[in-house]
Amino acid sequence: QVQLVESGGGLVHPGGSLRLSCAGTGSISLINAMGWYRQAPGKQREMVATISVGGTPTYADSMKGRFTISRDSAKNTVYLQMNSLEPEDTAVYYCNAVIGFKYNFWGQGTQVTVSS
Repeated sequence: QVQLVESGGGLVHPGGSLRLSCAGTGSISLINAMGWYRQAPGKQREMVATISVGGTPTYADSMKGRFTISRDSAKNTVYLQMNSLEPEDTAVYYCNAVIGFKYNFWGQGTQVTVSS
């Protein structure tokens, strides 16, 4: 089992930045990859970025160049630095961890609102 707790969401103006954090506890050593997903009202949950246990990042095309995922293994924490935010980035952002390449664990989500 893995428990994930997100933080760092909030309200930001267009063009602004936010950094999300996800702290993991539990069976951390079994995690294959961690990542961030988001779900906007009326839309399906979509992948934002993932990072492998070896540190290799993967991004959704629309986030490339604006978002950066990173991890601090010593703190069991994954970060998502979001720059040049747009109103279309408004969503609930969820932290994800994968164990055994098939078992998914989710955080409770953190709201990000981009509005003037």
